[in-house]
Amino acid sequence: MLKENFNELQIFLVIARERSFTKAAGKLGVSQSALSHAMKTLEERLNIRLLTRTTRSVAPTEAGSRIIACLEPRLADLEQELESLIQLSGTASGNIRLSSGEHAARSLLWPKLKPFLRKYPDINVELVVDNGFVNIVDNRFDAGIRLGESVDKDMIAVKIGPDMRMAVVGAPAYFALNSIPLTPHELQHHCCINMRLPTAGGLYHWEFEKEGKPLRVRVEGQLTFNLLSERIDAVLSGFGIACVPEDMIDDFVKSGELIQVLEEWCPSFSGYYLYYPSRKQHPTAFALMIDALRYSE
Repeated sequence: MLKENFNELQIFLVIARERSFTKAAGKLGVSQSALSHAMKTLEERLNIRLLTRTTRSVAPTEAGSRIIACLEPRLADLEQELESLIQLSGTASGNIRLSSGEHAARSLLWPKLKPFLRKYPDINVELVVDNGFVNIVDNRFDAGIRLGESVDKDMIAVKIGPDMRMAVVGAPAYFALNSIPLTPHELQHHCCINMRLPTAGGLYHWEFEKEGKPLRVRVEGQLTFNLLSERIDAVLSGFGIACVPEDMIDDFVKSGELIQVLEEWCPSFSGYYLYYPSRKQHPTAFALMIDALRYSE
């Protein structure tokens, strides 16, 4: 009976994960009618209703959820064992799914992944860039990249980059018309380029510290962006002052295109970490990627 049901059970898992026949059909490369027929056949054979269908969504029934809880860890173990056997042939392979914010992906992760992928052409990586705090377990990511201070305590964290520092900068054309701020409080009298926080939806309060005392300042200005590249372009264009990662504007400061201010108020802090749930054993491809990304001072 298991042999007869195996393909249908795999189809059921994909539909349950995607919560949609349309998305599942696209992922599996088959028609929706074929999926519907497979599910009808499986439910009739088992004499159990596995999915609850509405006009907008699909969700597993209680019996379906029990089957998912039983199947998923066993299929994961099987996939891991197959990958281990493949490694015996001397070729590293597998699929890795990562979640990262824009700055980490652009400045750190992608530059490190390029030589890694060239070295291991049979390892496939999916990189999803999202500035929000994504739940990597619920969204089926193998790992995520986040600042060290933001990594949950129940995750394993591997440092993949140096310590960081934020920089407050403005264009010479802007400062030709406006005084240079000497303290963070003076930013309230300037046009500042705001950042919209992706998770809570509020505006980012600029964070400073001096002599061990933290300070958060709410700033105002004509422009608000949710992406780093647009904020840097806006400050280069003279629209105001921005607070951005220092490594992204170093060249502009050296060339004189930007002026850095309030440096004594911007100490360094812990940089980016790769984080993932605790597991007894990792596929070889994942372990190789961790070694490739690991930061050594």
